[in-house]
Amino acid sequence: MNRRHLSYQAGPCQLSEGYRISVWAPGHQRINIEIQDLKRSMPPVSVRLFSEENGFFSTTIPWAQPGMIYGIIIDNQETLLPDPYSRFQPSGPQQLSQLVDAQSYIWNDSDWTGIEIQNAILYEMHIGTFTKDGTWKAAAEKLSTLADIGINVIELMPISEFSGNFGWGYESVNLFAPYHLYGTYNDCKYFIDQAHKYKIAVILDVVYNHFGPEGYYLNSYSTDYFTNKYTNEWGRAINFDGENCQPVRQLFLDNVRYWIEEFHFDGYRIDAAQQIFDSSPTHIISEIASAARDSSKDRHCIIIAENETQDSVIIRKYKVDASWNEDFHRSATVALTGHSEAYFSDYTASAQEFVSLAKYGFLFQGTFFSWQNQCRGTPALDLPPYRFVNYLQNHDQIANTFRGKRIHWQTATGVYRAMTAALILFPQIPMLFQGQEFGALSPFYFFSQHGEERNERVAKGRAVFLSQFKSISDLNGPFVPKPCDYNGFLECKLDDSERQLHAETVKLHFDLISIRKNDPAYKINMREKIDGAVLGTECFVIRFFCKTPGDRLLLINFGKQLQLQSMSEPLLSPPLNTKWKRVWYSDDPSYGGDGIIPMIQNSVWTIPGQSALFIRSENI
Repeated sequence: MNRRHLSYQAGPCQLSEGYRISVWAPGHQRINIEIQDLKRSMPPVSVRLFSEENGFFSTTIPWAQPGMIYGIIIDNQETLLPDPYSRFQPSGPQQLSQLVDAQSYIWNDSDWTGIEIQNAILYEMHIGTFTKDGTWKAAAEKLSTLADIGINVIELMPISEFSGNFGWGYESVNLFAPYHLYGTYNDCKYFIDQAHKYKIAVILDVVYNHFGPEGYYLNSYSTDYFTNKYTNEWGRAINFDGENCQPVRQLFLDNVRYWIEEFHFDGYRIDAAQQIFDSSPTHIISEIASAARDSSKDRHCIIIAENETQDSVIIRKYKVDASWNEDFHRSATVALTGHSEAYFSDYTASAQEFVSLAKYGFLFQGTFFSWQNQCRGTPALDLPPYRFVNYLQNHDQIANTFRGKRIHWQTATGVYRAMTAALILFPQIPMLFQGQEFGALSPFYFFSQHGEERNERVAKGRAVFLSQFKSISDLNGPFVPKPCDYNGFLECKLDDSERQLHAETVKLHFDLISIRKNDPAYKINMREKIDGAVLGTECFVIRFFCKTPGDRLLLINFGKQLQLQSMSEPLLSPPLNTKWKRVWYSDDPSYGGDGIIPMIQNSVWTIPGQSALFIRSENI
């Protein structure tokens, strides 16, 4: 048997002639595949799969060809089911599956070695709204603009097949099938190939904590896919540790291998890791990380997790590279907007919070969190900065607002420029959300499309979730389109002409990313340590101690202008036989600022209000 592409536990395996089809359906007596060739008007042909061990059924169909569509029949039932390992769903998640030629795409990235996590500049992207067309090919045409400003890792929101004509993708159903309205199976590969051409890694946001509602067709194959042992926020919990769980675990591990081996993805962002329940000796997240790195071979592989509980075990024990840092986003939002309610209520946006964020990553590392009335997080003081991903906004946090507006709409421009400096020049890994680099005017709503009844449930569910914000619920908000509103989805699409319209914002991000990429303060082998101090109520300094060619200061003042007559803070002292020289400042007129007065005059420091400065020491 000559396999033409990689084989997994089940699903279609392409051979030199035809395909071998395997299905896991324990407890069933008869499995058939009904296959047809629409291009040749071939009537459906039913082929029986033969029973094997452990609930698997399989058969070889030597005349099967790429492009043919097929469905699975269980125990002579009338319903044709999609293949859980389907590679493509040309008509949607509940329709027939399609055979593909996994070898038909010719790759051009043989020299690509990937990006190391400590060098990452992340960019969260949603294919459906990144361009007007919302396709792989249209997105590929814009990759050069991201490379030009210094983006080197795209974090792609989920792409596995989901229901409806638009959605965020977090209700994935067919884990192995790229969403059909974004383009073809090979279009997805082309996008990643082009990204590698521009030296951009692409990591995939995967939802391994639940299936979308249409995913419950899996129950027809086996009730062992799900468990009632745990309570999941979005649906039934997946069975990673109960009876007959091994084929379920393998389904997800095969999926991990699949996207890397066949599509050349460079790693993963694991959605809501706290909702992946597993009491096995080796947690499934640990196996996911190992499978991803093994599949990547000699290429760098990045594994990031969203982890609401901020439990550092996910990094220490489960081999995840880094975790999203909600604490940074929350402190930053309070500083930018002045609003502190719901899950923002434990944050003060004090200068000390930002010093601690720069030095330690998480703010809550086992201390009491009053909003949840419990302790939050576990100790992470010893973890290096690149274990944390900072962001000002992401898909969730823009949508979780009264009008679905981006954060730069809700604050003063000077403060926003200073906070952008904190995002990019703090030692942690920075992440931008699509359009942030040019100050996009488009909102980002929560959008999804289902049947009429579920559309109403989703809309009510969003209103209930957002009612934790009294500023929203008291006005019967949010003031946004219903999630199923197609025009609301269209509003979220980026307008690429704004890149030229907002050239000052583009330059701000370009210059800050250039500093991060080129300055020795951000090279692990050249940096000795990081420290920080509070200089005023809303003003602080972060010092990077470097081996050579000198130390760096990041001064940020979110408040009014501050004068330091007496210099009682040793972190402001330059190294011996050196002086401080300003390298960059956020009030530069090229960013839309009004300039600043000299920082040091007659030994008195003047730190301008609502601004940031990056300073280096140089020999006298």
